[in-house]
Amino acid sequence: MKTEVKKLDGIKREINVTVSGELIKNKFEDVFIKIAKDAKVPGFRPGKAPRDVLEKHYAGAVHEQVLKELVPDVYNQAIAAESLDVIELPQISEVKLDRSNLSFKAIVEVSPEIQIKNYKNQKISFKKISVSPDEIKKQIEQVLESRKAEGLDDKFCRSLGYPDLVSLEKAVERQLFTVKENQERQRIESELIENLMKGLEFKLPQSLVDRQIQDLLRQTKLDLAMKGLPRDKIEEQEKMILEGIEPEAKKQVKVYLVLAEIAKKENIPIDDHMPAKVMEFLLREADWF
Repeated sequence: MKTEVKKLDGIKREINVTVSGELIKNKFEDVFIKIAKDAKVPGFRPGKAPRDVLEKHYAGAVHEQVLKELVPDVYNQAIAAESLDVIELPQISEVKLDRSNLSFKAIVEVSPEIQIKNYKNQKISFKKISVSPDEIKKQIEQVLESRKAEGLDDKFCRSLGYPDLVSLEKAVERQLFTVKENQERQRIESELIENLMKGLEFKLPQSLVDRQIQDLLRQTKLDLAMKGLPRDKIEEQEKMILEGIEPEAKKQVKVYLVLAEIAKKENIPIDDHMPAKVMEFLLREADWF
């Protein structure tokens, strides 16, 4: 196999692939054998037609099947041989195939080169979490108002599933603490991400941006539908919605690519759990104060 890679820009590559010899001949032979087993040719029993007759009746079908099986295999071998980190399906063109040779061109998007340094020992300020008596009181008062209760007594506490006021207050304190704890975690992670992104500029693969835009658009439409907005009104707002979500989509793709780059450096698997695993690693290696 012969491959030639041309750099079109920061993330696009053109791969010209040529294969010849036994690989092509053997693939044609394998496909002909498969087709011959069930081939139906007038004047012959199924699977008994001679090779020259099969060539006449099934040459086109065999050619298409060889392309279908061979191009993906050869393409995958080519990107592996060239160590290309491809992030999207290729655009295949200029395909030529005969009984001895196969050639094609593939345009692919690869992960951008991200020069990320000093991602360990990020400075993180930790704020101690606490819940004040006033916060507990206000939360209980809001529950009282929403239920239109006459007063705060044991009967009211029992209606909420607690034997007395002390138990209710402790439960409210735990709930408020959990909310604050989650908010603090989100603040820390946002601050960490923001610090990582400083000074990092690279071209984003448009295919990833487009995919993320469609995901956010689908979720936004679903949220609007759940709020009772009619479908026609949602469709009318699509252009405005797209304008609003595109910057967020680009930001999310950029963050993902940076986390993926760290994952590669730290031998963290690139799967659905990668962002969370990298974040755990960064927090573990951070300089807390």
